[in-house]
Amino acid sequence: MMQADIPSPEKNFADTGLTLPPAPQPLGVYKPYLIDGKYLYVSGHGPVQDDKSLIIGRVGDDLDIEQGKLAARQVGLAILSTIRTNLGSLDRVKRVIKVLGMVNCPSDFGRHPYVINGCSELFATVWGTENGIGVRSAVGMGSLPDNIPVEIEALFELV
Repeated sequence: MMQADIPSPEKNFADTGLTLPPAPQPLGVYKPYLIDGKYLYVSGHGPVQDDKSLIIGRVGDDLDIEQGKLAARQVGLAILSTIRTNLGSLDRVKRVIKVLGMVNCPSDFGRHPYVINGCSELFATVWGTENGIGVRSAVGMGSLPDNIPVEIEALFELV
C-alpha cells in the first residue's frame, strides 16, 4: 500500500490535467494486455485520440520532431487508459520495467529517443522518476500499421 504522504499514480496523473482516450480494442489476433504473476505486459499501442481517431504520418516527413514527441505522449496516454480500464486504477502498477518505442520515420532520421521521451516523460510524471523510468529501446521503422507515427509496448511490475 502507498504511504499517505506519497502521491499516488492516479493523483499524479490527475495533476497533469491530461485526459485519457478510450482504451483501444485489438484490431488483430492478440490481447491488449496480459498479467503474468506480478508483471503486466502491454501490447503495442498507437496514438489514439479522445475521439478514437489515430494520429497519422511519418516523423521527419509528415510530422516534425515535436509533433512526433506529442504523438508518443498520446501513445502513453492510450497505454494508461488500457491499464485503468482493465485493472481499475493506475495505482495497481508499482513501476515501469521496460518500454519499446518504435518510430515511423525515414532511414536518415536519428532522433528516435527524443520522440519516445514523450511517453517516458509521462510515465516518469505518473510513477515518479524512481519507478516511472525503466529500461528502454527507441528504434526507427520503415512503416507502422495505418501509417501511425509511433507504436509503443511496455512491461510493468504490479503492486
